[in-house]
Amino acid sequence: MHPPGKPPADFPGTQTQKTMLDEEDIKTRLLGLEPGEFHFPALYGEGWNRLYIGDKVKIGREFLNAVRKGKFPEVEDTGRKKGGGRVYLKRG
Repeated sequence: MHPPGKPPADFPGTQTQKTMLDEEDIKTRLLGLEPGEFHFPALYGEGWNRLYIGDKVKIGREFLNAVRKGKFPEVEDTGRKKGGGRVYLKRG
């Protein structure tokens, strides 16, 4: 039994938010990416199309936030969208 007014620990939304973005994997993939503009799905790889749309949105948002926080210093958010997705720039 849980305390009144407090949801049980397994209640949706009460768990600690886990990240879906594997930053180490992304860093490795960035090493093989030529400098220039790119969309995140191209960097993510072929598994992108097997993800549920909600997972794509979440992972894409996590990547954008990581870029903005400087976790991938060679990548910048151009602030543009093209071809259905955000455009990033890898500096060389």
